[in-house]
Amino acid sequence: MNKPSLDGVTLEAIVTRLQAHYGWEQLAVRIDINCFISDPSIKSSLKFLRRTPWARKQVEDLYLATTFTH
Repeated sequence: MNKPSLDGVTLEAIVTRLQAHYGWEQLAVRIDINCFISDPSIKSSLKFLRRTPWARKQVEDLYLATTFTH
């Protein structure tokens, strides 16, 4: 079985896909960061995640652990 990889996947693509899959409310439940809780948007989330390595890792880990249906 192939291990999921982030090769070639942009942070914007990761956040966009997770948001489409879970919605902001469920993302905030899974990863407790303010950019998913208070007035969330792709743009504000990217700005925060690019400056915050620990939060970015949590988002990347959730992306790798998520089974997308489409």
